[in-house]
Amino acid sequence: MPTQEEVLKALEVVKDPEIGYNIVDLGLVYDVDINGDRVDITMTLTAPGCPVAGMITDEAKSVVRSLPGVSEAEVHLVWEPFWTPDRMSPRLKKMREMGIY
Repeated sequence: MPTQEEVLKALEVVKDPEIGYNIVDLGLVYDVDINGDRVDITMTLTAPGCPVAGMITDEAKSVVRSLPGVSEAEVHLVWEPFWTPDRMSPRLKKMREMGIY
């Protein structure tokens, strides 16, 4: 059974293709709940009408299912609280301040 930190680390490979940064640094992952061999991920997207929503959630499920000890993974999309740039990681915020993002 993976830890919450291991799940979040694995999710760093999942990028929002429109923005080019991973869903963890963007602050899109709100919660990771681990119950035995099942992992539930609660997350949002930068906009409700995101055209790549299915791709992002499918990739997140696939990445988490590939972790040792995980047999089932589900992604639950939520729209509250609404995502804002304030949810980004400090590293990504700094890049934004420097004009890199």
